[in-house]
Amino acid sequence: MCLWLSVVRRKTPVPEGPYVSHSRHGDRLYDGYNGALPNGDRGRRKSRFALYKRPKANGVKPSTVHVISTPQASKAISCKGQHSISYTLSRNQTVVVEYTHDKDTDMFQVGRSTESPIDFVVTDTISGSQNNDEAQITQSTISRFACRIVCDRNEPYTARIFAAGFDSSKNIFLGEKAAKWKNPDGHMDGLTTNGVLVMHPRGGFTEESQPGVWREISVCGDVYTLRETRSAQQRGKLVESETNVLQDGSLIDLCGATLLWRTADGLFHTPTQKHIEALRQEINAARPQCPVGLNTLAFPSINRKDVVEEKQPWAYLSCGHVHGYHNWGHRSDTEANERECPMCRTVGPYVPLWLGCEAGFYVDAGPPTHAFTPCGHVCSEKSAKYWSQIPLPHGTHAFHAACPFCATQLVGEQNCIKLIFQGPVD
Repeated sequence: MCLWLSVVRRKTPVPEGPYVSHSRHGDRLYDGYNGALPNGDRGRRKSRFALYKRPKANGVKPSTVHVISTPQASKAISCKGQHSISYTLSRNQTVVVEYTHDKDTDMFQVGRSTESPIDFVVTDTISGSQNNDEAQITQSTISRFACRIVCDRNEPYTARIFAAGFDSSKNIFLGEKAAKWKNPDGHMDGLTTNGVLVMHPRGGFTEESQPGVWREISVCGDVYTLRETRSAQQRGKLVESETNVLQDGSLIDLCGATLLWRTADGLFHTPTQKHIEALRQEINAARPQCPVGLNTLAFPSINRKDVVEEKQPWAYLSCGHVHGYHNWGHRSDTEANERECPMCRTVGPYVPLWLGCEAGFYVDAGPPTHAFTPCGHVCSEKSAKYWSQIPLPHGTHAFHAACPFCATQLVGEQNCIKLIFQGPVD
């Protein structure tokens, strides 16, 4: 599901190093991961990426166009060591667009490949409702060289997204069966097999945000309505009023992983890990109790967010009543997770509650009062309601709302529930 990235301009200096300077282009978050990948963040494979101004510009821009009639001539141009995009129109005709160095931009590439041209390696997100064995059976639908993000090196550090990335030979190939065409101005363009989809939120990524409309981005960065199916050869309609410029809160779907783009200014107003930890301690300091067992409940520390603890709060997700763990109240032999709430007799899922730890997914800094159903991840009311109404691409055809912290498909009337805590009787 979702990863996050960001275009960031630091107000204070940051250490020099790879992808680092005093100007931070942006951050991206993997949707579906609560702070880290299941096996930990390592190297170019992680749940959060920060894009910094490179020590030396590596951007490219279109230059010479060649119309080739033989495969040998096409290969000769592609092997010149320059970046190029090849559009195969037929066995006898290929259009090759050469790209030249652009001193004003930095290019970052995203994809499934672990080859050196890929800056950020992404893999299919495993839903919280799946286990690793189930997930390994499915073949990945993420492209090896999925997309590229080009950032201006000067203010306002605009970031633009393009479908497809250059491979180890600095080439992008669109074969005979790929969707491609010649624009009225004579320039070639095309779409990748499963496409790169983008959704810009209306109103920015704030507590007032509303979901935008999903669009498809072409290899040259134009914006189109969605195809009838994800891999259809017929492109959608050109949307001239929209651009490929990424905004705070833009979602990028790579058909198997969804990225959340955060800007420097947006992250400046986002709650920090320290703030979320303070909210956790504040809830625990209020000593919420199980209304039946009267034992004190406490959210586990963020470092132990995957281990169910003895004092961990559990909730009935049909009504929101928070309890401690108990093993009675089953109403069905087939549905082990269906329980009857002893407070209001409502029957529904009974799950442990987990604090949403990835601060980049929050649209405000409000207290964690709502839980997603059926996974039990807890965050602020406005954050829960925002993600509950976003239709995220699922597979090659479907869209559904999902928890940003674990990628579980949401269910229920509202996709989330207000939690009802009981304070201490004394």
